[in-house]
Amino acid sequence: MRTAAALESAWRDHRPPRGTGTVRLLCVREDSGVHATPESIEISEVDGVIGDRWARRSPGKDPDGAAAVTLINATAARLVAGDGQPLNAPGDNIHVDLDVGIDALPAGTRLSVGDAILRVSEQPHNGCSVFRDRFGLEALKWVSTPSGRADRLRGVNCSVVRAGTVRIGDAVMVESSPEG
Repeated sequence: MRTAAALESAWRDHRPPRGTGTVRLLCVREDSGVHATPESIEISEVDGVIGDRWARRSPGKDPDGAAAVTLINATAARLVAGDGQPLNAPGDNIHVDLDVGIDALPAGTRLSVGDAILRVSEQPHNGCSVFRDRFGLEALKWVSTPSGRADRLRGVNCSVVRAGTVRIGDAVMVESSPEG
């Protein structure tokens, strides 16, 4: 496992694209710690990613669907996974080659991802004890720093505006932002 400083150094060499990117990996969390990586997923306005354990959450836990789908920058996911974990280990549904930071995707931004439209949530996606146990305290520190939170190194929560299919290689595009 890398130190937070080594993770930060590797990240700063990376410049993710803004505005338009690409889906690199898809993940369906079938159960705790059991992550499938299909070539495509179906996204529902009610359940988020079909087959994902989030769809089986307790009624009322997140009534506005703010965390129905999670996105993470593919490079950030690769860095925290390091050499010993599979790339789907963070558990985020859609790994993208796209800047998912707060400046690039403020809350309320609408993204087209494959056939689906997602809305970036105000609800932060934070590292937790499962993240710490899986990737180590240094990785948790890295995603939790002020710059890590601004870059959304742990990923971003989204609600579903329009259902659709998402495939590896699909474009991810900013459709609209709250400023304009």
